[in-house]
Amino acid sequence: MSSHVFMDLSYLKTGNAKQKEAYEILTDLGIFGKLAAFSPVLAGTIPINIDIEGSDLDIICEMREPEVLAQILNAEYGSMQGYRMTRSETADGIVMVCNFASRSWPLEIFAQNRPVTEQNAFKHMVIEHRVLEYLGPGFRERVRALKKDGFKTEPAFARILRLEGDPYQTLLEMYDWNDEKLHPFLDQNWPGRS
Repeated sequence: MSSHVFMDLSYLKTGNAKQKEAYEILTDLGIFGKLAAFSPVLAGTIPINIDIEGSDLDIICEMREPEVLAQILNAEYGSMQGYRMTRSETADGIVMVCNFASRSWPLEIFAQNRPVTEQNAFKHMVIEHRVLEYLGPGFRERVRALKKDGFKTEPAFARILRLEGDPYQTLLEMYDWNDEKLHPFLDQNWPGRS
């Protein structure tokens, strides 16, 4: 699955049970239609099948007009269970995070003034997907096991692959690696490839 597949939710319709349920929820809420001007993409663990109980639906958006996005979110989802919105200033500008729940699924909408394909959440998902596809089901289960033990996704990958330094930054660097560089590194650090 190339990174372009993640741009269209339809891949979820043929996925596992949780992916199909996620598709239904997102379709019922109409999020991708209502936020179309903000290029929404589902990121995180659900798309790459490493979610665990309680994993949320992470939607990233490109936000050029914070007030417009805030108005849409407040109008469409403000009455949802647990609804809250926060804004903060970062070195990259304003970041907006909106949280709520639907059918007991937690949702998080993260928006910043950067194309979604250049956002860290997207890059992390793509490199993690490449690693998972190459290393196989044994690696996937090891990631899930660490996540169940309380590890966040990127630190779980770093622990298994013996990555040095900040796991978030190291995975971002690996995002740019081609297969000729990535595969030998993975073979060396995960000899149990299946």
